[in-house]
Amino acid sequence: MHSVNSFARISALAFGIAGVLAFGQAHGAAFQLKENSAKGLGRAFAGSGSAPGDASVIATNPAAMRHMKETQFQADVSAISFAADFKGGGRLPSFVTGPGTGAALTGGNGGDAGTIAAVPAAYFHTMIGEKAHLGASLTVPFGFKTEYDRNWVGRYHGVKTDLKTADLGLSFSYDVNPYVSFGASVFVERLEVDLSNMVDLSTAVVSSAPAAQRPTLIGMGFVPGSADVYSQLEGSSNDWGFTVGGLFSVNEQTHLGLSYRSKVKHEITNGKAKFTATNTQATQGLALMAPRGVFVNTGGRATIELPASATLSFTRQVNDKLTIMADVSRTFWAPSFDAVTVDFASNQPNNVLPFRYRDTTFSSLGADYRLSDTLTLRGGVAYDQTPTTAEHRDVRVPDTSRKWLSLGLTWAPSEKAEYSFGYTHLFTKDPTVNQVSATGSTLSGSYDVAGDVLAASINYKF
Repeated sequence: MHSVNSFARISALAFGIAGVLAFGQAHGAAFQLKENSAKGLGRAFAGSGSAPGDASVIATNPAAMRHMKETQFQADVSAISFAADFKGGGRLPSFVTGPGTGAALTGGNGGDAGTIAAVPAAYFHTMIGEKAHLGASLTVPFGFKTEYDRNWVGRYHGVKTDLKTADLGLSFSYDVNPYVSFGASVFVERLEVDLSNMVDLSTAVVSSAPAAQRPTLIGMGFVPGSADVYSQLEGSSNDWGFTVGGLFSVNEQTHLGLSYRSKVKHEITNGKAKFTATNTQATQGLALMAPRGVFVNTGGRATIELPASATLSFTRQVNDKLTIMADVSRTFWAPSFDAVTVDFASNQPNNVLPFRYRDTTFSSLGADYRLSDTLTLRGGVAYDQTPTTAEHRDVRVPDTSRKWLSLGLTWAPSEKAEYSFGYTHLFTKDPTVNQVSATGSTLSGSYDVAGDVLAASINYKF
């Protein structure tokens, strides 16, 4: 593993503090999570790297710590509700006519593959002299989970997909003058991955055997779909990345933020692969394949590159009550997430997961309205582009582009404490999938997806 071993215990602790992570498409495109601030959520994350009054800039654009003068602590939690219901079917392969031309696949729709879970974030800021700032952050930048019934109709394409990360970061910035500041942060990232699906072992056994032996194997009952094996891949990694940024102010009311977050390349060398028979026929199939060193429990390695991103952020205080914001972000999925290859320690052929993700753009507009000295209202809209395409979309990440409608408020009962709440509803179109598994079964259908996010935070100044 190309990891930061000296920080393994610290990042593991941070990952534990992060608690139960949220997964699904009810947030940033694919498995990118933007939910690091209740204030940001309330205005669709417009002004994420330029607006004052939100400690989440410690992670998103450290240079914007120029807006922060007090020692303060902020804690946020976002509850994400994501639903994904599949409608469709598939067919088994035929040894005579080829992939997807055999009997119809049995099984249900897999149930709701989505989930309801929480994404936490925490920030600390203090001044160093009159111009320097020091910050610390705990965030969850990526996370995803879908899980279907094991006997569902798409079981050969995916059963469980669980990817989670947690970042522990340290940030520093310097105010060149009241109008220009620069900042940077370094973070340690913990990644854990758990992937599973069923394997049509009968087809694998017959297809890999010499032609003269195939009639005998078919006579033994090895026909497509008769011997399912549950395949599970697990692995973890610690690595590091950085964020750099600048904040440029035309005057005290107008701010422009520019930030860049690096990609993080995780080299997973502690992977484990397990194959579990689901019936007697599958047990016999595993015994036949074992002498060849395939479909046996083994170690494995893989490289997962989580993408870099760049954000341009704008904030303009129109008057004492109204502030408007805008954001444009570009996430560089390609070529980092073109495909993930699992290299097994046994004779098992490499398992290639072809994601074929494209670069994406997120754009948003938002506003804050100061209703009184203690109450601020906010709202925002956004368009969030998916990195998936109809040609390559799969059941593991049935993602689609979405539109955001966001509302929020902040209540500040004193000069030291304030409480913020945000809510976003996502408007989506039904994504489609059309897949062929490694053993030749097909799956076609569409998803009914829905998403809502609710967030709350507390900020306390010392």
